Amino acid sequence: VQLQASGGGLVQAGGSLRLSCAASGRTFSSSVRGWFRQAPGKEREFVAVISWSGGNAYYADSVKGRFTISRDSAKNTVYLQMNSLKPEDTAVYYCAAGKVVTTNPTAMDYWGEGTQVTVSS
Repeated sequence: VQLQASGGGLVQAGGSLRLSCAASGRTFSSSVRGWFRQAPGKEREFVAVISWSGGNAYYADSVKGRFTISRDSAKNTVYLQMNSLKPEDTAVYYCAAGKVVTTNPTAMDYWGEGTQVTVSS
């Protein structure tokens, strides 16, 4: 499974961005897609995850109510709509694919290249 993330950039606090992650390859082996992020000097942390078949979504408390994860099955793409962005959301965002719904990044099987999100105050 290959994952290609895009959509990062620089935005002012309170602004919005939408990240995309297109998948290719043996995607049928991965029933879960997720977003994680890593800020400088910090460990990679869970942001959101969605089950591909049922569309059930789960969020980190820090982004709940501001971020929305969704998927487009026809395009094999998962999105992360980020609203009301805060400077503390600044990080490299990674999309991932796996077999189980989890908040643990080590449990995901495939990773895309990260995309930088910078929120200025």
